[in-house]
Amino acid sequence: MRTEMPNTGAQQEFFGLMEAPVSGEVAPSNQQLDAPVSNEVVYQHSLRAKHYRLTLQRDGTAVATIPKRGSQRGAQQFVEQHREWLERERLRQARRPRAAEVWVIGTHVLWRGEMREIRRATLVGARFSGGDRPQVCLAADTFRVPSFDGDIRPTLEAHFARRGKIELPARTWELAAICGVDVKMVSVRNQRSRWGSCSESGTISLNWRLVQTPDFVRDYIIYHELMHLREMNHSARFWARVEEVCPRWKTAEKWLKQNGSLLGL
Repeated sequence: MRTEMPNTGAQQEFFGLMEAPVSGEVAPSNQQLDAPVSNEVVYQHSLRAKHYRLTLQRDGTAVATIPKRGSQRGAQQFVEQHREWLERERLRQARRPRAAEVWVIGTHVLWRGEMREIRRATLVGARFSGGDRPQVCLAADTFRVPSFDGDIRPTLEAHFARRGKIELPARTWELAAICGVDVKMVSVRNQRSRWGSCSESGTISLNWRLVQTPDFVRDYIIYHELMHLREMNHSARFWARVEEVCPRWKTAEKWLKQNGSLLGL
């Protein structure tokens, strides 16, 4: 069995009775839409699904999942009954903060939990400290770049990923020792739809973008996956274990919901 901590995407399910939306914030009734709301919904069947499910993906596409015993007609009725929820989620999604597509000198990016301005590194004489290649600074951290011209986002994200592959496994082993959890392996990946995951075999995978988050958020994701090695589910007992080792987990969840879009999740 594999478990994962999903991203902050929104979804609505049907459990025999219609339940209240699980989206979080609700837009005021007099709020005007900033972007047009599309009525297009993609319908897909799933042999594993037990309930109708409506999901709003990060690109704005609404996906209605039809369970094994469901029907297209039933799914369409489900969508219509949750149309207001879908429109609220699209509005909320449109207003979430987004990172700049192109990073240049002066761009602000999320680094170590704070929005930091990309600056030129300090010159030492006629050369940059640390070598001949141009360098940029994010707070106290310095990174080499090919030049100051053009988009330096790919280069900086490659630097961030390398930091993640060093820092995240080390922190995971440290917290695992504190919790007394047996971890077999830790991998750091370029995940686009999750912050972390784990397997019953004891392997934990983490998103390198966690190095851009505050330390308490990074630790929460690690604790979350460590506790899955004790409870391979999201039951009340699982969350009790998370609460025990990470009392600030709700604050961390809130931070991810508010700022995850800055990292593309």
